[in-house]
Amino acid sequence: MKKFIIFAAAALICGSASAASPKKVFETPASDSRIEYTGRILAEGNDVSYDWSGVYARIRFTGPYLAVRLSDTRNSWFNVWVDREMDPVMDKKFLAAAKDTVITLAENLGKGEHTVILQKRTEGEQGRVTLHSFISNGEILAADGRKERYIEFIGDSYTCGYGTESDSRDDPFEARTENCALTYAAITARYFNADYSLVSHSGMGIDRNYNDNIRGYNMPDRYSQTFDMDKETVWDASGAGYSPDVVVIYLCTNDFSTGRQPHETSFVNRYTELLKKVRSNYGDDVPIVCMASNVTPYSFDYIRLACLSSGLPNLTYMCVTRNVHSETGDLGASWHPNYKGQKKVASCLIPYISTVCGWEMEEKAYR
Repeated sequence: MKKFIIFAAAALICGSASAASPKKVFETPASDSRIEYTGRILAEGNDVSYDWSGVYARIRFTGPYLAVRLSDTRNSWFNVWVDREMDPVMDKKFLAAAKDTVITLAENLGKGEHTVILQKRTEGEQGRVTLHSFISNGEILAADGRKERYIEFIGDSYTCGYGTESDSRDDPFEARTENCALTYAAITARYFNADYSLVSHSGMGIDRNYNDNIRGYNMPDRYSQTFDMDKETVWDASGAGYSPDVVVIYLCTNDFSTGRQPHETSFVNRYTELLKKVRSNYGDDVPIVCMASNVTPYSFDYIRLACLSSGLPNLTYMCVTRNVHSETGDLGASWHPNYKGQKKVASCLIPYISTVCGWEMEEKAYR
């Protein structure tokens, strides 16, 4: 009887130890080469920092769980997709705390390989994030690689996604309703199954910002920066390791804001400056599509003149006219296009991308 009790106790101890044994935890530096980033980032040591709208990471791994350890200068919002491509519906969105914290991205997944896409959905004014590491119950694997197509978008609040999750033009701006994944840029990229990056900042113009804010510092200046909110760190396009198939510029709304307009010559000179910076980064073979907004009929005249007088090759200019979207149901916060309005803007751009890139237009919805 004594032997039986000892045997049973031993079996119970062994069983408890087996049941309580924790799953192996891997902590991988955010700068690990197996993790793929799209957009402007700065990798220093184990960390990866960025603040532009839309920057995203692809993390491929085994096991049921993935988390990220990060910190933020303010409070940026993020989108998460698990085991699928980016689309208008996110599996999760979260607000990053300014302090160093761990956020669960996916859990209770099945066996085998999984992929998480983590995207910064708000712009630089809402904070610069630093990713420190990814925590998983399985090994981090090399990402599947970039898509065959890649588009760079340069713009303002329309490109950032200001108000895309708002239903009323009377709503004030809130960071939680700013979602770059619902912009014309993201919709266009999804239509062509392309990767994309956004170089955008609300209120920025070519020669004049909204209501003359920050005079003498416009998007042609900001375009040279690694970080949206840092003038000192210069972006080196050659160091990214990839370049776009086409660049889209959607700027000029703020130049004509508050009932004023810039001097034509000054606007043309500054627009040409931006075009030359894009050409310096990517060469003459990359087409540039220059979009004029519906803010005023003069915007198209200014942009057409800038393209024609620049002397640069491979430029296409187009205009988004006043009635591209309605001023009621298609507008979100502060009269910015919501997701419905953004889809209509994308429907104008997609044929131009198809033509200049030779990418076929398929019979499918704009999402």
